[in-house]
Amino acid sequence: MAEIRRVALVTGASAGIGKACADRLAAAGWAVTGASRRGCGGSGPAAGSWTGMVMDVDQDAAVRAGVASVIERDGRIDALVAAAGWGIAGAAELTGIAEAKAQFETNFWGCVRVVQAVLPQMRSQQHGRLVLISSIGGVIGIPFQAYYSASKFALEGFAEALAYEVAPFGIQVTLVQPGNVATDFTASRRRAEAGISGAPYAEAMTKAVTAMERDEAAGAPADHVAVTVQRVLDARRAPRRVSVGKAGERAGLMAKRLLPFRVFETAARGSLGL
Repeated sequence: MAEIRRVALVTGASAGIGKACADRLAAAGWAVTGASRRGCGGSGPAAGSWTGMVMDVDQDAAVRAGVASVIERDGRIDALVAAAGWGIAGAAELTGIAEAKAQFETNFWGCVRVVQAVLPQMRSQQHGRLVLISSIGGVIGIPFQAYYSASKFALEGFAEALAYEVAPFGIQVTLVQPGNVATDFTASRRRAEAGISGAPYAEAMTKAVTAMERDEAAGAPADHVAVTVQRVLDARRAPRRVSVGKAGERAGLMAKRLLPFRVFETAARGSLGL
């Protein structure tokens, strides 16, 4: 009898962490559908092969149709890896409300949409894994990326509450918290329209974002995150949270829990270029 392949849906699969996860899971024998708003696909001896699909996580109908097509083709969904996301840089005061809402639309509501769409199938089959790509910036606020951090802080709370609700149905939830990762996330970061030169925050923002982009360029490879995601999916009992990245960045999570806040804030200020 042929072995039944596990089925995974990966969002944000056109590049970066999402593509690395789709490649690695396909190479490990999963039947993978990788979704993105512009479409994508993966093949090759190292990556295995997976099916690309156009699915904009910002759109309710697109998500419903995309998830339904995976279930129709593969019969179930064993795992969701929600990796779609982007970042906006700008002072919190000067970032337009529409810009901030757009950040949440993908990073938070986009994830929520896909989770809601896959849960009926996972409940009916009485098992499933939800792996939501958060960020160390979802635990430690990043200056001049306030709305990116806020979207990931929201995701942390959502996932923690969700885990209680879905556990009786055999569904496990994990937040993966990467630090700096070398991907095209850096090049595709948007700048708030009002946060350009001449603004009262311009000098501090330029210094902070320059330091941030330097650290991202020297960050961990996206495949390091994919290795962690595969490990989570193979674990009998998935962790609620797992961080991945350079040791110094991950140590910041422990420092925030253990140090008096003023001490932590002083250290963080220096590391963030302020």
